[in-house]
Amino acid sequence: MSAESAHGAHDVVATIQPAIALLGLGLVAALTAKALRLSPIVGYLALGALLAAFGQADNFSSPVVAAMAEAGVMFLLFNLGMHFSLTRIREEARNIFGFGSLQMAVAGGGFCLAGFALGLPPAAAIIGGFAMGLSSTAVVIGLIRERDQQDCPVGRAAQSILIFQDIAAIMLLVAAGALGTGGAMGPALAIAGVKAVAAFFVAVLFGRYLTEPLFGLIARARSSEVYTATALFLALAAGWATGIAGLSLTLGAFLGGVAIADSRHRVMVQTEIEAFRGLFLGFFFISVGLGIDPAILADKWPTIILTAIVLIVVKCALNIAAGLANQWSAPGSIQLGFLLGQGSEFALVLFSIPALAGLMGEELSAILVTAIAVSLAVTPAISNFGRTLAGKLRRGPADQKLSHEDDAPIVILGLGSTGRALADELQLASIKYVAVEADSRLFENAVADGYHVHHAMTDDPRTWDVLSMGQRQVVVVTGAKMSRVDELAPLAEERLPQVKRIITVDDQKHAPKIKQDGAIPVHVGGQDGTEALLDMVFEQLGRSRPAVTPRKAA
Repeated sequence: MSAESAHGAHDVVATIQPAIALLGLGLVAALTAKALRLSPIVGYLALGALLAAFGQADNFSSPVVAAMAEAGVMFLLFNLGMHFSLTRIREEARNIFGFGSLQMAVAGGGFCLAGFALGLPPAAAIIGGFAMGLSSTAVVIGLIRERDQQDCPVGRAAQSILIFQDIAAIMLLVAAGALGTGGAMGPALAIAGVKAVAAFFVAVLFGRYLTEPLFGLIARARSSEVYTATALFLALAAGWATGIAGLSLTLGAFLGGVAIADSRHRVMVQTEIEAFRGLFLGFFFISVGLGIDPAILADKWPTIILTAIVLIVVKCALNIAAGLANQWSAPGSIQLGFLLGQGSEFALVLFSIPALAGLMGEELSAILVTAIAVSLAVTPAISNFGRTLAGKLRRGPADQKLSHEDDAPIVILGLGSTGRALADELQLASIKYVAVEADSRLFENAVADGYHVHHAMTDDPRTWDVLSMGQRQVVVVTGAKMSRVDELAPLAEERLPQVKRIITVDDQKHAPKIKQDGAIPVHVGGQDGTEALLDMVFEQLGRSRPAVTPRKAA
C-alpha cells in the first residue's frame, strides 16, 4: 500500500471512529436503561452528559456524528409524515392549527411575559419566550411510539401540536437570523411562510401524481436494496430540498412522509426506514447530552436545576391551561401537559445563535440551554407521572357498571397494542365495545390514555356471565396463552354457540387447532397482521371499515 493510500485510510478511520465508538457506547447505554426499566432516551442523554463531564465532548463532535444525529430526527419526522395522509391532515386541522396555535399562544405567551418581567429586550423576550414554549418532537414522538399511543387522543393531539410547533420553530429561526443580519423580520417571516406553503403543495403534487408510478417501477425491480435506497433517498432528499430553500430539514422530511402516506407501498417504506430511524436517533440524543457544558453545570448547578424545575412546572401548567381552554377534560389536559412539559431541540439551536444569545446575555443563554437538556433527560419520568395522575383522575370512585354497554356487539379481551388498534378502529366507526384487561399495568395505562376498559381475569369463565358474552356478536381474544385457549375451547363452544370467536396468534402453527375448536384464528405476527384482524372483525360485524377520522378527546 502506498503512503498516500495509507494516509487516506487513516483519515477515513479517524473520521468514522467517533461514530463507531458512540454506536458501541450507545448500545451499552440503551441496554442499561432497559435493565433499569427506563427509556433508552434517558440512557442516551446520560451517556452524552457523562462523556461531556469527562471532557470527551470535543472528541465526539465530528461532522459524521452531527450528520447522523440530524438524519435521526429527519427519519423520525419522515415516519410521522407517513401517518399523516392528506385526508388525516384535513381531519386533524383543528388540532394542528387550532390546538397547536392555542398551545403556542398560552405556553409561548406565558414565557414571553416572564421574559419582559426579567427585563429582557423585546426581541429577546418574544423570540426566547416562544422558543421556551416549544416541546421536543424527537423525545415526545419517541415516547408515544414506545407506549403505543399513536392513535389515542393524547398521542394524536401531541403529534398535531408538534407539527404546528415545527412550523413555528421555522419562523423563530428566521426571526433570530434576522437579528444577526440586522434585516427586517416582517419580510423575512413572510418569505419563509410562502416557502413553507410552496413546499406543502410540492409534496401534495408529488404524492398525487408521482408516488404510485415511482413505486410501481421500483416494485418491478424485486429488490429489497432498491426499496431501502428509495426510502432513504426520499427522507433525506426531502429534508435537503427544504434546507436549500431556507426552511428546516425536519419540515421537509415530514412533508416527504406525507407525500407517500396514501401510497399502497407505505408499509414497505416504513419498514425499511424503521431500523435507520432508531439507530440514528440515538446519535441525536447522545449529541444533546454532549451539548451540556460541564463547566457551567459545575459552577451554576443549583441555578440550572432550579431553572429546569421552573421550566417544567410552568410549562406543564401552561400546557394544562391550553388543554382546558381547548375543552379537554382535566385528566386528558394533565397527561398532555406533562407529555409536552420539556424544552425543545429547536430551542437549543435558537439560544446558541450569537445574536439572540447576545441580547439575552451569554450566561442566561448557557443556563437555559443546559436546563433544557436536563428537561429532556427527565421527560420520561415526568410524563409517566402525568399519565399515572391522569389515570387516577379518570378511574373515579369505582369501576363503571356495564349497563351502558349492554348493546355493545363486541368484547375485546386484552388491551395490548393489538387490542388498542381494534378499539381505536371501533371508536372511529362509532361501534360500542366492551374491553377487558387482566394485566394491571396495561389496564392502568389504557385507563390513563382514555380507553373504556375493565379490570378482570380474561380467561376466567365466571367473567363471561358478567360481560354478557353470550349476547354479543363477536368476541376477540388478543395476547392470550394458547394453552389456556385450548383448555377453554370446549366450554366456549358450549356456552357461546352463536358468538363469533376471533383469536389472535403470533405463530401460524396454532391456527389449525383454533379452527378445529370452532374459532377464527388471525395471524398478527406479520406486517399486515393488525390490518387482517380489523378486516376480519368488521366482516363478522357486517360493517365497512371507516375512513380515518380523529378520536374525540376523552
